[in-house]
Amino acid sequence: MQTLNDIRSSFLSYFKRQGHEIVPSSPLVPRNDPTLMFANSGMVQFKNLFTGVEHRDYQRATTAQKCVRAGGKHNDLDNVGYTARHHTFFEMMGNFSFGDYFKEQAIPFAWEMVTKELGINKDKLLVTVYHTDDEAADLWKKVAGLPDERIIRIATNDNFWMMGPTGPCGPCSEIFYDHGEKYWGGPPGTPEEDGDRFVEIWNLVFMQYEQFEDGTRRELEAQSIDTGMGIERVAALLQGTNDNYATDLIRSLIEASADATSTDPDGAGKTHHRVIADHLRSTSFLLADGVMPSNDGRGYVLRRIMRRAMRHAHLLGAKDPLMYRLVPELVKQMGDAYPELRQAQPLIEETLKLEETRFRQTLDRGLKLLDEELTGLEEGAALPGAAAFKLYDTYGFPLDLTQDALREQGRTVDTDGFDAAMAEQKAKARAAWSGSGEAADATIWFDIADKHGATDFLGYDTEKAEGVVLAVVKDGATAEAATVGDSVQIVLNQTPFYGESGGQVGDSGTLETEEAKVTITDTKKVNGVFIHFGDVTEGTVKPGQAAILEVDHSRRGMIRANHSATHLLHEALREALGDHVAQRGSLNAPDRLRFDFSHSAALSAEEIAQVERDVNAYIRQNTPVETRIMTPDDARAMGAQALFGEKYGDEVRVVSMGRADTGKGPDGKTYSIELCGGTHVTRTGDIGAFALTGETASSAGVRRIEALTGAAAMAELRGRDQSLSEIEGLLKTGRDEVVARVRALLDERKALSNEVAQLRRDLAMSGGAGQGGGTEAKEIGGVKFLAQVLTGVSGKDLPPLIDEHKSRLESGAVLLIADTGGKVAVAAGVTADMTDKVSAVDLVRAAVAELGGKGGGGRPDMAQGGGQDATKADAAIKAAEAVIGG
Repeated sequence: MQTLNDIRSSFLSYFKRQGHEIVPSSPLVPRNDPTLMFANSGMVQFKNLFTGVEHRDYQRATTAQKCVRAGGKHNDLDNVGYTARHHTFFEMMGNFSFGDYFKEQAIPFAWEMVTKELGINKDKLLVTVYHTDDEAADLWKKVAGLPDERIIRIATNDNFWMMGPTGPCGPCSEIFYDHGEKYWGGPPGTPEEDGDRFVEIWNLVFMQYEQFEDGTRRELEAQSIDTGMGIERVAALLQGTNDNYATDLIRSLIEASADATSTDPDGAGKTHHRVIADHLRSTSFLLADGVMPSNDGRGYVLRRIMRRAMRHAHLLGAKDPLMYRLVPELVKQMGDAYPELRQAQPLIEETLKLEETRFRQTLDRGLKLLDEELTGLEEGAALPGAAAFKLYDTYGFPLDLTQDALREQGRTVDTDGFDAAMAEQKAKARAAWSGSGEAADATIWFDIADKHGATDFLGYDTEKAEGVVLAVVKDGATAEAATVGDSVQIVLNQTPFYGESGGQVGDSGTLETEEAKVTITDTKKVNGVFIHFGDVTEGTVKPGQAAILEVDHSRRGMIRANHSATHLLHEALREALGDHVAQRGSLNAPDRLRFDFSHSAALSAEEIAQVERDVNAYIRQNTPVETRIMTPDDARAMGAQALFGEKYGDEVRVVSMGRADTGKGPDGKTYSIELCGGTHVTRTGDIGAFALTGETASSAGVRRIEALTGAAAMAELRGRDQSLSEIEGLLKTGRDEVVARVRALLDERKALSNEVAQLRRDLAMSGGAGQGGGTEAKEIGGVKFLAQVLTGVSGKDLPPLIDEHKSRLESGAVLLIADTGGKVAVAAGVTADMTDKVSAVDLVRAAVAELGGKGGGGRPDMAQGGGQDATKADAAIKAAEAVIGG
């Protein structure tokens, strides 16, 4: 028996021998087609080669492409498990020619592969061609020897492929296998064509023409080939069945499900096992490609698939989470062909277990509510829409899950009532909308979110992707178009641009459509909608256009490095200072990082050195930075640190990095674990280096650290080294002696400064060397008064001089005015026995007013102030004398 793995290997090997490049499957999330939720055919990754936008170093390719159809127009979810050939996940084998060979080689390749390599009985085969494609029909006669009655001409679009309203297009030719009279159905083109007897196993698309808006076509200069062979269907016929679920690979998953639940794989729970087997593949591959369960976008579709499988596990009687226990069997079957599956196995198992554990907590309550709502309904009556909406809104049951549960009872859901309840909730939410604070009116963003849903963020895995422009906002209102010179905000269905949040700044970069170029200067996120701020530099941008978005790679790289370094810094501070350290704010920009944390005292030089040393040590470890999704409670239970000011939903991204003997996490060996939605480096070594540049107070009980990473950190360290070298040269000493030499110079300077200050005071007391006013006191109204104008004396020298003069006077008042070079310092003193007659404060204020200053204050026995004009010193002294004289 040829296994599914044998068939895949044979197909790729055959076309490699025919000069084709074996190209690995692209991720399930398309990077080059924003109209698709998931890759649903082999040609998706080659779209730009067919249109001529992209060129590669090969013209022939072959692939085994993983595909998912569970959302959008290609949605097989409702039928999965109930039919023989519907799947959410399937593999499409294909061979492709980009302007190399055409029909005359594609048809022989297909026939030889099917009949010789795979050994399929040619007498069981028939083909279809587009009704005007005589060339293809003649080739089938020549190559395969098929008679006219087994070459069926189809006149509908079923056999004519188009990429869109305009662009490449061409006729198709399909190969069908006849499973025999024991199955009902007729050949293609007959009323019974939807039966199970004749099954399509291969489709060839001949990209022959280019279609224009007026409906005309011309032949392409570079005609191309796009084929697809469903591996599950071929495996079924080679293994003697027409049921894809009976093939070896899927059967192994069904038996694993039956074994784990101690049930019969072919008994009453047959459909449940089929659903579980199919959904195990789609959920595992989506998780491996970076899609995580969420409440919107691709993550919402993933969650729907997960929960549908988990409900069927519940119906089998599984009391504990089941799906994660089946992953090893899936990896065993498909891990060699798709290494990313084996690499992501721990993440897949952990996510499935978490999701099923959480879902089981609500499933029983939800099904109980469903049973209550069904009580009293007539046999076969539809479930009221309001009840279905309550299940959705309260318990997280999507509509299709409720419909699936009712299907087995022969019931449906009043979808009009469900839609009405949904509309009512949206109207209430809009009324309660508090606004975003952006330039446009707050309701604009609500309306955009309501109409289009949340933006799908692709930036964890890529910095370049395609998207569709959903809305253009200009001058605070939605616009039909924006042209050169306009400043705009643009919303797309998906984006690699990170929206500012969690301390990480928004991305910048470029957005290009066929008609326009926009420079993106910033990105913000409002309730799940990513808003791209930019300036139109070329052409006209409008809703509906497909756009290529490219993040500024260098800038994003520096932001990632700073963000990851912030996580290491946080843990290093906790190690150095204690567990009371908690984040109180942060900034992760391209040029620097800033981190505010709870701590009451300034860090010592030793503590700063330890923190910087520890961060660099974990950078040098170069360990992987790992991300997983879990509940906030589970994350905190494993020691994850929450970021200050961040709002968390039902699930959080948990970022782990570094290895430590006394760490955290499931194995107790992880250094840093934090809840974080930002972007990060792949390995800690990507940070490069860390240099702490400042440590200051931010507010009461909060300290602030500023630092650099990567090239900026190295430049900072080189600058420090250069400065130290210059100091060595100036001091004429070795590096080991610099500190001691500087300390000696500072001690010497302090001694000299004290000596100079004392000489100035002595000089002032003696009234010599340019000091005015003398040192003789005069008597005014029975109070001895000494006034002196000084130069070369600073304001801080005046209080000790006042004290010395008061001591010499024994009784009286003193006024000192110092010309400090552009400013005037004033001080007054009154001996204790005279404070009841005159106040030093009054003397200072009188003098300051004459000197062009304001105010002045202190105590009755000592006061100080300042002025602007030293030439008015005599007037200031007279004003003080007037105060004493009354």
